[in-house]
Amino acid sequence: MDIERFGIILNVANFDDCVSFYKSLFGLRELFTKRDGDFRLTCLEFGSAYLMIETGGVAASQEKTFSQSPTVLRFHVEDTQKIIEQVQRYDLNAKRFQTDWGNIIRCIDPDGNPISIRESSGFEG
Repeated sequence: MDIERFGIILNVANFDDCVSFYKSLFGLRELFTKRDGDFRLTCLEFGSAYLMIETGGVAASQEKTFSQSPTVLRFHVEDTQKIIEQVQRYDLNAKRFQTDWGNIIRCIDPDGNPISIRESSGFEG
């Protein structure tokens, strides 16, 4: 199969808040946006892929369980210690963890979707 492009579609309830969250915290550039009646989508650049945020999801006030959301969006950074305070401006409950396999920050978006921010060091080895 010759895959030309790939992406992730994230259905959310708090559309404007989620789009703002991903654009502001992670600096994802908007590729395009569309509206058709009550349906809305915004497509954001996600490395060499895209993150398409669409209406129609279900929100939770705290981190969704794996039965509610079996995926976690992962972002890699150089140093989680340098950005934990920045992340906590968007999610007051964001926590930094030091593990034997790497350092991560665990946070959620405005819909309660889980996000992991991991230090790149040691990922592929």
